Amino acid sequence: MIRDIKRGLSLFLAGLLLVGAAACKSNENGMVNLADDEKEETKVVNLFGPMEKSNPDADNTARSAHDLTVMMAEERLGITLEYRTYTAEDYQDKTYDDVTLARARSDMDDVYLLNPDTIQILGAEEKLVDLSCLESAANLREVVKVSNTVDGKLVAIPQEVVVYGLFVNQDMFDKYELELPDTPEEFLECCRVFKENGIETPVGANRWWLENFVFAQAYVDLYNGENTQKEIAALNSGEAKYSDYMREGFEFVKTLIDLGYVDAKKALTYEAIEGEGPDFLAQKTPIVMAYWGAANTETAYGKTDFNMQVIGFPSHRGQMPVVSMSGFGVCVNAEHLEDTLAVLDIMLSDEALQIYAETNRVISPSKNVEVECVDALKPLNELVNDGVFVLGSNAGMKLEQWGNTCLVVRELLEGASVEECLGRLDQMQADAK
Repeated sequence: MIRDIKRGLSLFLAGLLLVGAAACKSNENGMVNLADDEKEETKVVNLFGPMEKSNPDADNTARSAHDLTVMMAEERLGITLEYRTYTAEDYQDKTYDDVTLARARSDMDDVYLLNPDTIQILGAEEKLVDLSCLESAANLREVVKVSNTVDGKLVAIPQEVVVYGLFVNQDMFDKYELELPDTPEEFLECCRVFKENGIETPVGANRWWLENFVFAQAYVDLYNGENTQKEIAALNSGEAKYSDYMREGFEFVKTLIDLGYVDAKKALTYEAIEGEGPDFLAQKTPIVMAYWGAANTETAYGKTDFNMQVIGFPSHRGQMPVVSMSGFGVCVNAEHLEDTLAVLDIMLSDEALQIYAETNRVISPSKNVEVECVDALKPLNELVNDGVFVLGSNAGMKLEQWGNTCLVVRELLEGASVEECLGRLDQMQADAK
């Protein structure tokens, strides 16, 4: 994730960068590739992702944790992992996902760092290797396998379980004698009090993550009840409608917009953290939403001048974390397939994941790896450890959840009615059969 791994990373295709000196190549589909001439005789695996190898002095914890596992694989196998990257200049450029799909469909790289929507799309198109062949796959948590299995194949594996929650300024809640909210009604009441006391925008939002409010309310019973598989089967067959599950969540977000608790115009142009983050850090906005790792990274919310707590999104069952899976996927036509699988098996081993989790202080995809989290994350961590959460991405659902719901929420931000949004979901469900 890292991120998410955040879906907001994007740039023009011509801006692809490669570590080291590079020369251009074109494949038969006319897409431009980059290769390092100086390392033609070196065993190389090509990784396409939203970031390059980090500078040794960089303070980005997520990158440093990832690079430690890369170094382990490189040293043990005598292989160099080359980074091919794509980063955003502004929100109007091509998305990272758009470029990833184009590259993967053209077999341009060996391994990809994939977001949930691209995992499902490429898995369904049979463009990704079944990674259950890896020794490290045997150690995965069940939720990781469920989220990243398409047509019976484990098509992606992450280095961390990405958990989204609400980042709240506890000091501002204490100032107005407010309890941290559990339910949608309690959340709206907190926003009302903040608004009436001069807080212009109680909830800082961006164009990516408002969907978590929808997921928390839509799937709270599905994932925390007794009939999960039966309900998913009904959704896949069309017997049940996603729109019926999501109605309350969309109505809730519409209420946040109508009452001015969320600024829809700003949210449409805000990138994750970069947009709403400054107001949250300046204590102008008491609530934002973000992923787990943001609480550990000083460039995000890892160092605040106030008491920060990270809690779940409101639901009728109480605070609900939203879990989404990004992960590494290997191209079925990878030029260096055997070496690529060997690299991943080391990077995703318990030994490497222990280093990653301890460095980045995150929830590991391995059931054998546990680390202590920062105090701010303990409320969210306790819920996840108790099995209380909903999935924001599930490759077992025919309708891709994370990307599609995000797009429909944007239509709500642009002025669409709740009924129009639900109708859009119905059409998406029909098209996904």
